[in-house]
Amino acid sequence: MLGWSSCPAVERAPGKVSGEWLFRSTRVPVRALFENLEGDASVVDFLEWFPGVTRAQVDAVLEHASQSLAIRETV
Repeated sequence: MLGWSSCPAVERAPGKVSGEWLFRSTRVPVRALFENLEGDASVVDFLEWFPGVTRAQVDAVLEHASQSLAIRETV
């Protein structure tokens, strides 16, 4: 499984939002994307609700998660 530290679209800072993985240069947790998608929101909805996050960041996070799952399935 790939760690989030290898995804350039995210960052983690100990004093920022309790040290959660965030979309870079925002206070939006990465988990918010997955929670919203699980709740049947679209990526477009998410981007409207969290205007500091870019489409490129969302695409990078989804690609990273996809790669991580692919690696996990081959192990």
